[in-house]
Amino acid sequence: MIDTCFGSSAGLLRRLRPARVEVQDLREVAGTVLPALTTGGLRLRLVQRSGAGSQVVLEEDERRLSVHLSELADDMTHAGVVPTREGIAAALTSWVAHRPVTDAAAAAAGIAVLDWSDRSETALGWRVVVRRGDRALPWTPSDSADTAMVHRIRSSATGRAHHVSLNLRVEGPVALWSHPVVPVLAGAALVAPERMLERIMAAGLPMPDMHVVVTPRRPVACAGPAVAARLAGEITEAGVTLPWRRLADLPWI
Repeated sequence: MIDTCFGSSAGLLRRLRPARVEVQDLREVAGTVLPALTTGGLRLRLVQRSGAGSQVVLEEDERRLSVHLSELADDMTHAGVVPTREGIAAALTSWVAHRPVTDAAAAAAGIAVLDWSDRSETALGWRVVVRRGDRALPWTPSDSADTAMVHRIRSSATGRAHHVSLNLRVEGPVALWSHPVVPVLAGAALVAPERMLERIMAAGLPMPDMHVVVTPRRPVACAGPAVAARLAGEITEAGVTLPWRRLADLPWI
């Protein structure tokens, strides 16, 4: 099973033998769905260009995205979207929800979390994400964002991370931090490791030398060095283990 920007996870068989999403069907659905998703700040249009076919144009603050309907239909087909009116509408709605995060949105609602800083998933870095419902989308500064703006947004996101409500569960010598809806937000706790230590000890678990096991988009595990190393060896996904004092030295992505 895989997650796509079209929402639902498509099974292997459906992706290997996808049913075609037709451009005409997508055009008809887009004509109904896009106006309903348009807000004061988000503008969505279906544009017909002479000799170029229809395009979906998305505009929000400094961001502008233009995609040919034929390309979008191909992507939906390869992702295994069910080619019914309901399936296409749900996929199109999810695609809009996965749109790039604007500088203004990052400034207003950005949260600092830890995420992979390389494609090989061996190094971590701090990233600003913006929550949209049950997902969190990464922010990449626009070309118009200068150094001072980027610094302000990152600082605000760090401050906002202190107020993310997380669940703490103690299992033997391990403390697990998780978010009930958006898994990647579990990493927000790491902006204040001293406060994490206080809550863990208040829960009855001594933690004289806390190490964290971070697997982005999964709960964050905290334990002593030996236990943390054992946990890291048992995890089937990529993860990084490090002492809590090194968290502040991680770079921004």
